[in-house]
Amino acid sequence: MRFGVHLPQSGRAASGENIARCARQAEELGFADVWASDHVAVPHGAPYPPSFIFEPLLSLTWAAAATSRVGLGTSVFLLPLRPVLVSSKQLATLDLFSDGRLTVAAGTGWLRDEFDALGVDFARRQDITDEYVDALRVSWTQRPFDLDGDFTQAHNLVMLPQPGRDIPLWVGGMGPRAIRRAIDKGDGWHGYGPVDEVCAIAGTLRQARPDETFVLSNRVDWDGLSTPGDDIRHGIETYAGAGLQHLVACPAQSNLDDWLRSVEALARAFALI
Repeated sequence: MRFGVHLPQSGRAASGENIARCARQAEELGFADVWASDHVAVPHGAPYPPSFIFEPLLSLTWAAAATSRVGLGTSVFLLPLRPVLVSSKQLATLDLFSDGRLTVAAGTGWLRDEFDALGVDFARRQDITDEYVDALRVSWTQRPFDLDGDFTQAHNLVMLPQPGRDIPLWVGGMGPRAIRRAIDKGDGWHGYGPVDEVCAIAGTLRQARPDETFVLSNRVDWDGLSTPGDDIRHGIETYAGAGLQHLVACPAQSNLDDWLRSVEALARAFALI
């Protein structure tokens, strides 16, 4: 099992200085990777998702500049919200700047107000995501390339520099379309939901994609200061028994000192230190 940790990207603990500090701490403690989430604009007064949240790719670029080894991941990058060639360029640049440390977990999104504000058809978000996953791979590998989809058309284009490697592209989501997309198009799957549901999906995915290079990952709401250690240990055993290979913990502290303490406690629970 490999372990990642979410960065302080949203809420009261979030700042550029704190993102850099926590990325360095995660690297020093032996975490496999650090992660950032994605929302652009949310309804005023909504309890979730957070309205104070830094842009994920800039946050990960900031983290990359402060570190040298720790991996970088999106949990999850909302692929339909941006023109796919813009996303392709940004993701390729981040991977090159970080010497190949990026994992893209790409999801569809669920917040209709956000889609409406950005002029994206909420009803077709699944179709857009399917097409955009293919478009990322084409633009990263072909030179020149053509795109002839329902949402993006391009002919005889070159987008350089290309990543120079196959950026791992995991599919995020718990619904049937996400599961089908992971099987058909993904290098892995990144879930977030009830334990029983995550483990059941993991079993379905492993049956369809038996090669262990197809990574089964899950995001967990574990905080080193507030989640009992026995719960964390039992959770690791349960997920490992279901075939998961990677977990991303999400501290819930509101200031830097407590965040650092939480991550250090998680590292102990994960037997990293």
